[in-house]
Amino acid sequence: MHHTTGLAREDIMDLCAMIHREIDDGRKMWPPVLGLFRSVVVALTYLRRNRIQAELAEAYEVSQPTISRAVAAITPLLGEALEVYVPTADDLDDQTQYIVDGTLLPCWSWADHPELYSGKHETTGMNVQVACTLSGALAWISDPIDGSRHDRHCLAESAALREVEPRTWIGDKGYVGADMITPIKKTRLPRPDGLGERIQHPDK
Repeated sequence: MHHTTGLAREDIMDLCAMIHREIDDGRKMWPPVLGLFRSVVVALTYLRRNRIQAELAEAYEVSQPTISRAVAAITPLLGEALEVYVPTADDLDDQTQYIVDGTLLPCWSWADHPELYSGKHETTGMNVQVACTLSGALAWISDPIDGSRHDRHCLAESAALREVEPRTWIGDKGYVGADMITPIKKTRLPRPDGLGERIQHPDK
């Protein structure tokens, strides 16, 4: 179960209890044939692995519309239950060194929204910036930005970080010029024989 949802069975049980507390009127909005636990597992698997609903329907021996109803019902409840656990920029410590990177959250390829297309990932989605400590503990998640934008732009657009000093942060080459610790890009120079380019290493 961990490989499909990212959570242990005990964690999913705790999540089910949290979802129950989020339902004020007591209505069970998930498909009865699946129940709450399996509906949560289906939604987590769908969100984490981007699985085709027809495949999930076959695995759980239900119809594709049932899987669709489970995902539609559980997804917003997951957001409400876990919102208080999402780390924000206010939780960042100026004395702590962080590693930052961007990730693409895939979505449908809407023909009228080309701004969602990421050339790097060759698919559509939203770009989210994530910072963690040197030990790997999650420290901050940005608001989503159109997937066509590069990591440096997305980090600069995060208004919540404007009061944070990123000079000690560590990022990959996508953040060169963002006043962070990054690798040094190699410079391409014309070859003397005019046959192409050669790479100029920074220490040469």
